[in-house]
Amino acid sequence: MNPLDALSSIPIGLREPLLKEYRNIVANYSEHRWLPSELGGGLFCEIVFSILHGYPTGSYPSSPSKPRDFVSACRELEKNVSLPRSFQILIPRLLPALYEVRNNRGVGHVGGDVDPNHMDATFVLTNANWIMGELVRVLHTCSTSEAQELVDKMVELRVPLVWEKGDVRRILDPSLKQQQQILLLLASTKDISVSNLIKWIEVKNKKYFMKTIREMHTKRLIELDESNDSVELLPPGSKVASEIVAKKT
Repeated sequence: MNPLDALSSIPIGLREPLLKEYRNIVANYSEHRWLPSELGGGLFCEIVFSILHGYPTGSYPSSPSKPRDFVSACRELEKNVSLPRSFQILIPRLLPALYEVRNNRGVGHVGGDVDPNHMDATFVLTNANWIMGELVRVLHTCSTSEAQELVDKMVELRVPLVWEKGDVRRILDPSLKQQQQILLLLASTKDISVSNLIKWIEVKNKKYFMKTIREMHTKRLIELDESNDSVELLPPGSKVASEIVAKKT
């Protein structure tokens, strides 16, 4: 199932910005760019509020808008008993907290003895992830686990250099070095096995390939678990993958 179908009841003018801002929060956090990750939280809140405000009647705004008094507007949502509980109480109480991080913590102002940016970015990411899961769960009427699976798919890097069909992925630029191909494939999806990488890259020299994988693990570009045939992208590797995409597109 296309994860975007789970949000198909939301107008495109809200759905696309929502997904864009959520992906930005996740991508910036994965690359340890704490400040941009937090700054994404403000616009994310405004988009989510616009969705909750339009949900009871199904009359959504064509684009996100910011209430004059964001906290009071969220409190008004709590009075609407026709909303699902999470839309009425939980999310409206989370949004002002996310907004507060944007406006009055280290992201917006300088000062204090301890830089709170990393801690605040973690708060933004965790809450944005939960809110996205809840939006998908309610709007698509699915279970919590199914909603989280769909949300996870939403943040997979859509790499234009990677072709996908079924369980097969191919790098469309054969001039890329093997290490670059590995990083792009890891950035394009989750839960990849070493065996899949070997198959997708069509590795001829497995001994050399494993040497490359182990070197990337040592450099902390990836996390390799040979006992489970698993490999995943680490933040430094995610940053390199993004740089490859930026240069090639």
